[in-house]
Amino acid sequence: MSEDFAGFSLRSGRQIPPTLLAVTKRGPLFFTPASLKDDRAKDDFADTARLICIAYQVPAAVMVLESWMKMAAEGEKLDMDERPSEAIDRHEVVTVMGEAAGSAQRKIFKIVRTDAGGFFGLTEWEGLPLAEFQGRFVDLLPPKPPTPEVIEVARVMLAMKGLNEQKLRGGTRR
Repeated sequence: MSEDFAGFSLRSGRQIPPTLLAVTKRGPLFFTPASLKDDRAKDDFADTARLICIAYQVPAAVMVLESWMKMAAEGEKLDMDERPSEAIDRHEVVTVMGEAAGSAQRKIFKIVRTDAGGFFGLTEWEGLPLAEFQGRFVDLLPPKPPTPEVIEVARVMLAMKGLNEQKLRGGTRR
């Protein structure tokens, strides 16, 4: 489903909005931030996703992100000083990261574009060691079930951000 969402987004526009897709007992929740313009906005998106997972006792969540990726040449170490968006040999990808209690699955899809820059398709990236994912967008689910008090605090914090269950069910942007 998340791969279909990515393809639909790229065919409909030219980008995939960063999106949290969460499953709850009452149905799906969707969250897309207004922007990921800087590190602070990216951290806020990840923190908000974690609050959603706590507040609505999410047993499974998927994060869908479009980004630039760079890789080290075989036998070389990755240059961590160069941002992927600035690398000459960068790749435009969609990263899909799914989590459920005790498990995580991750896939990377290369975005294939036409010569004119339009979307052509997605191809699954082969041979990448996906067990080594790190960063702000992993470990979205709480490590143990939250207490009722923690759930309430998370809901209050989301309300302070203007988010509630109704907005999250409709996929409304913040």
